[in-house]
Amino acid sequence: MPASHEDGRSIATANRDAILDAVTMLREEGVRLLADLVRFPSLLGQEGPAQDHMEEVFRGLGLEIDRFAIDEEALKTQPGWSPSLVSYEGRENVVGIHRPRNANGPGTGKSLILNGHIDVVPTGPAELWSADPFEPVVRDGRLYGRGAGDMKAGIVAFVMAFKALKSLGLQPAAPVFLQSVVEEECTGNGALACVARGYKADAAVIPEPFNHTLQIAQVGVIRCELEVTGRPAHVLDTGAGLNAIEAAFRLLKHLKALESAWNHPEGRHPAYAHHHHPYNLNVGHIDGGEWASSVPTRCRMELRFGFPPGRAAADVSAEIERAVAEACRTDADLKGIEARVIFRGFQAEGCVIDPDHPMLEALDAAHRSIFGAPAPKLAQTCTTDVRNFMLYGDTPATCYGPEAERIHGIDESVSLDSLAKVTAVLALFMAGWCGLEPVS
Repeated sequence: MPASHEDGRSIATANRDAILDAVTMLREEGVRLLADLVRFPSLLGQEGPAQDHMEEVFRGLGLEIDRFAIDEEALKTQPGWSPSLVSYEGRENVVGIHRPRNANGPGTGKSLILNGHIDVVPTGPAELWSADPFEPVVRDGRLYGRGAGDMKAGIVAFVMAFKALKSLGLQPAAPVFLQSVVEEECTGNGALACVARGYKADAAVIPEPFNHTLQIAQVGVIRCELEVTGRPAHVLDTGAGLNAIEAAFRLLKHLKALESAWNHPEGRHPAYAHHHHPYNLNVGHIDGGEWASSVPTRCRMELRFGFPPGRAAADVSAEIERAVAEACRTDADLKGIEARVIFRGFQAEGCVIDPDHPMLEALDAAHRSIFGAPAPKLAQTCTTDVRNFMLYGDTPATCYGPEAERIHGIDESVSLDSLAKVTAVLALFMAGWCGLEPVS
C-alpha cells in the first residue's frame, strides 16, 4: 500500500466511502462520549476529573500519553503569557501522541495538532436551564448541556476521526498530537504550555463551534479589572461623598471612546473591512458598594476589550491605562476619584492566516467532499487558542468545528448531525494531510 503524502491523498480518495462508513458506525459512540464529557463540570479550576477521562480516552486509542502540569513561573517568561486567575494545582494538560511506524521515512506525511479545551464557562442561573446544565439531554437532534458545543463536541470529533481510521486498520503516516488543554476560556495558558513544551506541527486544527467555517483571522482580547475608589458618606448628604459606582460608569463612557476609535473604518484591520463593529468592549461583572444608605466607597468592573490584529497586547494595555488616567485628570465629574486598572486573564494578541494556505485548502477539500460546497471563511470577533500556535509555535492553525447554539448562554447545545459531519471532514483531512499507513 503506498504511503507517501501525495499517495496519502489518493488513499483518502480511494477509501473515502470506507472512512465515511467508519465514521457513521462510530456515531453513537461519539454521542456517548460527548454526554460523558458534559457530565464533568469542568469549570475553571475543576478540570482535573475530565482530564482523567481524556487520558483514558487517549490510552484507548493506543496513543502515548504526555500528561503534564503547567509551570506558571516558567510560563511567565514566554511570549503570549496571560496572568492567571486561579492556581494550576491539579489542573494538567493531557496530550495523546501518535507516531508513525517510520517517522523519517519517505512515506511520512505532514504532521498535525488536533487541539481542544476541556474547560467550560459558568452556567449562569441553573433554574433558567430546561434541565441540569451538567446532565446532558438529547432533544430534536441536539445535545444540550454546558460545554456541549464549546467545545467538548470538537474534542469528540477529532477523537472519533482518529478512531475511524484505526477501525479500518489505518493510521496517519505522520506524527499527530491530540491535545486536551485547560484554561482556554480566560488565558489560553493551557495551549501556550503545550507550545512551550515543544509541540509544533505542520498544521493545527481546533474544532471550535463556528458552524463549519474556516477561521482566517481573530481579534486580540484584553481582560482587566477597573477598580474605582470614591469617598463614603451617609445618603443624608450625598454631596459629602464621591460615588464610586457612578464614577465607574462615567469612566466606562471614556473607555467606550477607545472602542469607537478602534472600530472606525480607517482603523480596522483589512480582514475586518466589511465588519461594522468587530472590536467589542464588554462589562462582564460588577461588584461595588457596602450599604444601600451609604455612598459607595469602591466599585470594581471586569472588562473585556477586543482589539485589532497586528497590535501588541502590551501597547493596548498601556492605551487603556492612559485613557483611565486622562479621564480622571480632565473630567470634572471624576474629581477626587481614584482609579486603577488591574490586568488579569487574557492578554491575547490577534492573528491572521493566508486564506490560501495549503492547510486551509486541504480542509476545504475535505469539507467540500461532505457538504458539496466550499467552507465559508470567517474573520472571528473573539479569541481562540489558534493564536498560541500561529504566533508562538511556528504552526499554521485554524478553527473548524460543528454548529452550536447559545454557547456561554442558557441551554447551550450542539447539532449531532453537524458533529458527525465535522468528524467525517476531520477524518478525510487527516488522511489527506498526514497520509495513511497500515496500523501494523
